[in-house]
Amino acid sequence: MNFNPSIFKAYDVRGIFDQDFDQDFAYHLGLSYIAFLKKENNNLEKKQIKVVVGQDMRLSSPVISEHLIKGLMASGADVLDIGLVSTPTFYFSVSHLKADGGLIVSASHNPKEWNGFKVVKEKSLPIGLETGLDWIRDNVKKVEASSSAGKYTKIENILEEQIKHDLSYVDTGKIKNLEIAADPANSMGAPFLLALEEKLSIKLKKINFDLDGTFPAHEADPLKSENLKDLQEFIKNNSVDLGITTDGDGDRVFFLDEKGELISPAIIRGVLAKIFLKEKPGSKICYDIRPGKITEDLIIENGGIPIKTKVGHSLIKRQMIKEGAFFAGESSGHFFLNLDIGCFEMPVIMIAKLLIELSNTNLKASQYFSAYDKYFHSGEINRLVEDKEEVFKRIAHNFKDAEIDYLDGVSIEYPNFWFNVRGSNTENKIRLNLEARDEKTMLKMRDEVLKLIN
Repeated sequence: MNFNPSIFKAYDVRGIFDQDFDQDFAYHLGLSYIAFLKKENNNLEKKQIKVVVGQDMRLSSPVISEHLIKGLMASGADVLDIGLVSTPTFYFSVSHLKADGGLIVSASHNPKEWNGFKVVKEKSLPIGLETGLDWIRDNVKKVEASSSAGKYTKIENILEEQIKHDLSYVDTGKIKNLEIAADPANSMGAPFLLALEEKLSIKLKKINFDLDGTFPAHEADPLKSENLKDLQEFIKNNSVDLGITTDGDGDRVFFLDEKGELISPAIIRGVLAKIFLKEKPGSKICYDIRPGKITEDLIIENGGIPIKTKVGHSLIKRQMIKEGAFFAGESSGHFFLNLDIGCFEMPVIMIAKLLIELSNTNLKASQYFSAYDKYFHSGEINRLVEDKEEVFKRIAHNFKDAEIDYLDGVSIEYPNFWFNVRGSNTENKIRLNLEARDEKTMLKMRDEVLKLIN
């Protein structure tokens, strides 16, 4: 077995299949994962371990899943195979089936040649590089099979159970007859969007809904503007109330207005914070350090407690659990709730809550959301650098009279503009996100910070 150790990322395992890892690696990953669970929890040595396995629609996912399951069972663990599911459905399943952990075979939004694994403990607590993936990586060649094999069980209809659970948090009768254009990019958002259409008073106008791991229409990464074109073109030529698109494994969701314009995830996050604060007044709400000040504004205006976090879904979840936060949102389209079932992305609830919000107003989506479009954003700008820490020091020195935060990279705040510069976890790259109260300041300060970075 050979594998490229760099496939172990900050939040998951990901690389090009048959180049960075192979099916034999998947088998040994299963062995190492179970050994890690036992190391972390001595009680698991005395009981029969249950593990959930899911997969996305990539062409390599079935063979990878097959060998992963063999490895898990060879370690003595019982496997609950939930089959083809989105990552949020997988997270739900781990808790709902009272499993000790789980793995889903997926490379999220990466191109078709890629694949990988998201790895969790009980209640879908994420395992990242600093919380166990490093140990699993270092022992993947060392752990041997157990003397007794575990059992295999195929689980059917888990999506139905998830939809039933999620919609128990939603007053579905408040959703009017809305027409929604949706593009899940031939990937795992399609099943839960179809399930929502069956349960809600909505009509889906479907684009690229057939599950296809070759991504025939476009990549399943809505953060790239070219991947929005199919949906935008459809919206411009058809009458709809809203557009929805999801990423490859369905844990990120994005919204477009009736004109085909992308609604900023920071605005969506802020509006969702407002909605959830009505339900749980005074709650703590988490959001990542990248600029999106409208979120903080709406949390404070609606009586919540804003808490900044590092970037990264596993880091945000950890912070939510530590703080007892109810809702959180990441700038990249991840939206989380902290419920009895667990703390993870719940796009079904997010979509339904926003549909109720739109149903309660006589405004079109563009009119409703434009009221929150107060700030000017640079977008995320990436630059290759030789020394990330040196860049952080240079920026902090240059803006030493500002309010400075080192939570994740360096964040600078002035009354009329603010920005974050942080490093990539895997490359010698710096990522800049800057926001300002007017466009002239945004452009001026964006260019000034880029000069410092360069």
